Amino acid sequence: MNAVNEAWFAMDDLHQPELLARLQHKIDNKTKPLGSLGRIEQLAIQLGLILGTESPRLSQAQMLVCAGDHGIVKHGVSAFPSDVTWQMVENFLAGGAAVSVLARQHGIALNVIDCGVNHDFTPRPGLLIRKVAYGTADSLQVPAMSSEQCQQAIDQGRDIVKNLPGNAVLLGEMGIGNTSAAALLLARLGDLDIADCTGAGTGLDHFAIARKVETLRLVLKRHASATAPLDALACLGGFEIATLVGIVLQAAIDNRVIMVDGFIASSAVLVATRLAPRVQQRCVYAHRSAESGHRLMLETLQATALLDLGLRLGEGSGAALAWPLLQSASDILCDMASFESAGVARSD
Repeated sequence: MNAVNEAWFAMDDLHQPELLARLQHKIDNKTKPLGSLGRIEQLAIQLGLILGTESPRLSQAQMLVCAGDHGIVKHGVSAFPSDVTWQMVENFLAGGAAVSVLARQHGIALNVIDCGVNHDFTPRPGLLIRKVAYGTADSLQVPAMSSEQCQQAIDQGRDIVKNLPGNAVLLGEMGIGNTSAAALLLARLGDLDIADCTGAGTGLDHFAIARKVETLRLVLKRHASATAPLDALACLGGFEIATLVGIVLQAAIDNRVIMVDGFIASSAVLVATRLAPRVQQRCVYAHRSAESGHRLMLETLQATALLDLGLRLGEGSGAALAWPLLQSASDILCDMASFESAGVARSD
């Protein structure tokens, strides 16, 4: 609990009226009709508030793909076997996954983190081994994690960020079964029906989704008393989600820009915001996933995503796709001419 308390007390309120006024004046005086760049203008102002300057420059962006396995997979909640988790980690490291291609395209540093994969990896550059255990326990029977394991994962996430350069982190994940963990967290922390939170995940058909919903309903009943954020995370979540919670908390303390990917990454942010509401001020939501629960997740977080492209891959792929929009917002604010500097007449 100490890490969470420290995160709360160390986190600044970014509602700074004087800086906000200066940023608004600056964007309003660019060579364009007032408000004509729409949400890019809002994004530019948010970047300025997060980074504490009228000229926010993004530097050394870090994609953090957290991976872990889930004991609940044995109940048929995924269309793919657990071995796909470690196989995809190898694919990330080999540069062949979608997020690998997109990170390379946009100059984003890719960090893959073994938070709890049921596999032993050969150490190599780009891989951080922070394994808490070889996958979570079966949450239908017992808590997915002990409270000590949950705290360990959070602490490790915070330590990872402390040792990274740059002022922006992009959240990614990999873990067969983790849409179930995300749906459980949304249902519990958002006080929603699990059927509304549960989707196809890796590609389940209608009948398999119905079976998944009933399994998850039993999980929630098993852990009915786990209503506090950390208790819910330990009982229902995954090692990769808990590590992402720590990443989000530390990035927020550091006033880094946090680019949130899809459903699973958003579930980590949901937990983090329940612990420290000011986290939300640092978050940019990349896209609205096609995973059915993500719309409800965004509504619960009172967040609006930048893109809606029907994505449901995860990995951080949506965050990487949306990254150029942040770069554009920064460059517009820093480099676009004002009416005065360009000698352009204003409208009456």
